[in-house]
Amino acid sequence: MAFLALVVDKNEDGKTSSSIKEISIEDLPQGNVTVKVDYSTLNYKDGLCLGSGGGLVRNYPHVPGIDFAGTVMDSQSDDFNSGDKVVLTGWRVGETWWGGYSQIARVNSDWLVKIPKGMSAKTAMVIGTAGLTAMLAIDALEIQGLQKNNGPVLVTGATGGVGSIATLLLSQMGYEVAGVTGKSNSESYLKELGASQIIPRKELAEVTKRPLEKELWAGCVDTVGGAMLARLLGQMKYGTSVAAVGLAGGAQLPATVIPFLLRGVNLLGIDSVMKPINDRNRAWSKINKYLDLSKLNMVTEVKTLADLPDLGKAILKGEVRGRTVIDVNG
Repeated sequence: MAFLALVVDKNEDGKTSSSIKEISIEDLPQGNVTVKVDYSTLNYKDGLCLGSGGGLVRNYPHVPGIDFAGTVMDSQSDDFNSGDKVVLTGWRVGETWWGGYSQIARVNSDWLVKIPKGMSAKTAMVIGTAGLTAMLAIDALEIQGLQKNNGPVLVTGATGGVGSIATLLLSQMGYEVAGVTGKSNSESYLKELGASQIIPRKELAEVTKRPLEKELWAGCVDTVGGAMLARLLGQMKYGTSVAAVGLAGGAQLPATVIPFLLRGVNLLGIDSVMKPINDRNRAWSKINKYLDLSKLNMVTEVKTLADLPDLGKAILKGEVRGRTVIDVNG
């Protein structure tokens, strides 16, 4: 059986290139479930894997795509049957394992989640890794005591994939949301998602010499890291938490321990890649309960495999807003 996939290869000089190729089912990696893929998405990691790999890709040729949704074609697992609608996020699929930029994928059954009843494969990918990560972050903040009457929750990188869904989810769950963005034309976009405050990125982009500032935020979903994370730690209210989910602003943290010692601030690391299946199922259930898909669809674009090389470059430059769904059969 032949089908199409976006394949990244590396030449003898170490340079990578990507192209759509026809491959066969025999080319797929080993696994006990084969899935007919309907949709994948575009994420920051995908941008890395579409180019040099960013240290994520170990072997070439490689098929990127860190998530996908589709229908089980064949299963040697008791947990899944032919015809089941499934979604996959994480587990280093699309990085060390061939991923979702293919019309057919083969994976391990432990990595799959059944799509919640009433949700389509396209909707599952409108949500995707970004939506799962956003909900895991919010869930962690609530476990640590996030309260609706304690003030605004800050979302950094609010126009990105995780930031957009975090803003929307928080607002629909009854929280006041402040969104940070460096895009001057994004105010109406963020307010449509439910943000009541828009914070220009430049206000948080520089590290201050003061370890503590005025207490402003009841919680934070941070997708940026780096200097911005260091700065906002000093603005958190007493006993509140920051859920760290990204490093678009750098992996270094030029901060002091003062916010942790004098204000009891918590820094929560959010991993969506290796998260246990029970946590994933709970997060998908909460997403299905709270998320207003009509608003999310308004900030979603549908693209094809042929668009991915340019999209990969754009997302690494911060030029992609909202959600980008990849119709692998389009």
